[in-house]
Amino acid sequence: MQAYRVNPGQQIAGLERVEVADAAGAAHSTLGPFEVRVRVHAVSLNYRDLMVVKGQYRAVKPGAVVPASDGAGEVIAVGAAVKRFALGDRVLASFFPNWTQGGPTPENTGGALGGESDGMLAEQVTLNEAALVAIPAHLSYAEAATLPCAGVTAWNALFVEGSLKPGDTVLLLGTGGVSIWALQLAKAAGLRVLITSSSDTKLARARTLGADETINYRSQPEWQEEVLRLTEGRGVDLVLEVGGKDTLARSLASARMGGTVAIIGGVSGFDGQINPALLIGGAKRLVGVFVGSRTMLEDLARFSANAKIKPVVDRSFGFEQAREAFELMEQAGHFGKIVINVTA
Repeated sequence: MQAYRVNPGQQIAGLERVEVADAAGAAHSTLGPFEVRVRVHAVSLNYRDLMVVKGQYRAVKPGAVVPASDGAGEVIAVGAAVKRFALGDRVLASFFPNWTQGGPTPENTGGALGGESDGMLAEQVTLNEAALVAIPAHLSYAEAATLPCAGVTAWNALFVEGSLKPGDTVLLLGTGGVSIWALQLAKAAGLRVLITSSSDTKLARARTLGADETINYRSQPEWQEEVLRLTEGRGVDLVLEVGGKDTLARSLASARMGGTVAIIGGVSGFDGQINPALLIGGAKRLVGVFVGSRTMLEDLARFSANAKIKPVVDRSFGFEQAREAFELMEQAGHFGKIVINVTA
């Protein structure tokens, strides 16, 4: 069996395809009673995976790690006590294998795949049955692989932490995986969506997915003013903040009085200062969104099935092209998700 490994900080060039012990055909006794062995068919990349490779992520296990948190595949072996899945089932791995339901704790957010424990960029993985979720029937493996991190983060921000309801307005920054998932979810839920990008071509694609208003932040660098104009001075109910220090102040200015800024990333860095008066005077709320639980993944899967949402996969790569996939992530040239097809 083959997998990719990297010592965090060795950059994309440090990704190595290696041969590891082949578990295919091993007896069920080699599995723990609640373990499930999965043949991985597709892996979806997130910006966090690039941070791991570059040594910029805060929580990574010592030594080499198998990267990538998000994968989808087929059950090929089960432990003696497994009840949730059977041979041949199509499954997703939850980002946090130990966070089943409820709120986040230091304990249940430990062991995140592709960081604190080995991830999904391998031909096979073995996980506890509690970490797995059934793939919606209408999704391919490649599409399903986009749910665990990007999809759940968007779901959590919009409907769990954000508590949005039909008719509310959301501002999405950029056209990466979380933002495009949020666009599709928001429109299916009856929300009004504003979205930003530096590319008019990407903004046109966002409009085909239902975006109500688009803003080019290159031609309109003070884009918070355009947000206020488009909302008649009110501001939006929720901002999905992915930019970090370079965008947070503008995101706060874009939120309505009593609105929320959900911080889901920081591509420009996480330092900087915010004037507390912006929060107090506007009765605004900053909330950090750390992906989500298995229950949220199950809720997302059900909603996606009912709404027939097909996640946007921008580019697909072969297993042998993993470095090229990470390079595209680094270039930020994608719209939606980047997928690596592991096995046919």
